[in-house]
Amino acid sequence: MRLCHDRRSAILSALAAILLALLLAPSPLSAQGGEPQYFAIRGAKIVPVSGPPIEDATIVIARGVIRDIGKDVPIPADAWVIEGKGLTVYPGLFDAFTDVGIPPASPPAPGEAGPRRPGPAAPPARGPEDRPADTVWRSAADEASLADKRIESWRDAGFTTVVSAPKGGIFPGQGAVLDLAGERAGDLVVKAPVAIPLSLNPPAGFGGGFPDSLMGVLGYVHQVWIDTDWSTKAEAIYDKNPRGIARPPYDRTEAVLADAFEDHALVLIPANTSLQLRRALVLADQWKVPSVIYGAQMAYEVAPEIAARKLPVLVDLKWPEAEKDADPDATPSLRTLQFRDRAPSSPEALRKAGVKFAFFSGGITAPKDILKAAKKAIDAGLPENDALRAMTLSPAEIFGVEDRLGSLDKGKIANLVVADGDLFNEKTKIKYVFVDGQRFEIREPEKPHEPSKGDAKPGSTLHAATSVSEGESR
Repeated sequence: MRLCHDRRSAILSALAAILLALLLAPSPLSAQGGEPQYFAIRGAKIVPVSGPPIEDATIVIARGVIRDIGKDVPIPADAWVIEGKGLTVYPGLFDAFTDVGIPPASPPAPGEAGPRRPGPAAPPARGPEDRPADTVWRSAADEASLADKRIESWRDAGFTTVVSAPKGGIFPGQGAVLDLAGERAGDLVVKAPVAIPLSLNPPAGFGGGFPDSLMGVLGYVHQVWIDTDWSTKAEAIYDKNPRGIARPPYDRTEAVLADAFEDHALVLIPANTSLQLRRALVLADQWKVPSVIYGAQMAYEVAPEIAARKLPVLVDLKWPEAEKDADPDATPSLRTLQFRDRAPSSPEALRKAGVKFAFFSGGITAPKDILKAAKKAIDAGLPENDALRAMTLSPAEIFGVEDRLGSLDKGKIANLVVADGDLFNEKTKIKYVFVDGQRFEIREPEKPHEPSKGDAKPGSTLHAATSVSEGESR
């Protein structure tokens, strides 16, 4: 009996050890909600952007990064294999300037009490020291939210990454590089801050206070740079030897900008017409801050001048067109008609001049239209591989994340677009998008089914499937 009891105890102990080992062993299905940690796309055409396309190649993803890429690369035994015959793999697309990922402010909840009585109005700003229209301390990294429905619609269109920034005011806030997937808001942030966008429009509703003109805005911005430079130097001197020296006053704007410049954030200067572009070049020289121009739709007139200053450019893909509610009897000027016609040729003019440029969505609200707008630049002379670069590697280089994003290279973040053809062909369908190695299968919305004529009877109701439209409001 004793021997039997010992044997049973030994068997139970062995079973317990096996069960514990199974529980502790890493499961290949433990990532991305039950999907494996390893993927392989085999036998596809791969377009790295950083190098020439590779036919009949394989790309292996491991734990969110690109593990290997090329012909005849080994595939892990527990990888989820996608047969890539007839498919093309591109780097994830990169929207170089937007507010996707930052939800708009919520309106008052229904049923709340009526609007509060306004308190005393703030006195109008009298000078730069009052910091009008300034919320530079707002950060896309802090405000990013998975609740923004545009994240999914941008991702379904092939976009895996954006530079997103708050809107509103002259200094609206700090931009961040965001990847468009994650379980928590913090998972979106790749790098922050990367940009300090400016608006040069005088703020509305300031009751005649400062600044109330373009000249006032330019003077205000210039003074902010001077104040930040002085504050940075004064703080360094005081920290080195504070005895006997009055401490420098604290200013939130100056402190935030000083930290952002230390992190190599770029100042984004708006300029779209040739006059604005030439002014932006002068401002970048005067301000002595690391600068990028955004807009640039009339760059076809000044591309060599931009190249001489070696400033990067973000090109707005919302090409100029007649307003839908414009007066039908109004005749646009020849200059306006020329601008509408030639704007899509600006990217090719920048390329020929040797300017580094990237595309951003601008006022485009339906992400599927972004590639169509880029196709207009291709039709205007821009080589297709340069258009692709302007939506992948070039924005990554401009914002200092090319070591981790923008191309399909070993060790980089696994942001991929898998399509059944040329990305700029209207008939091409996106099949999969990978963000940080997480797989998203893109399914087309169902089309309404046409009932046969024989099904229609007097008094009967015809039922058709309703097509699902994407949430594309911006």
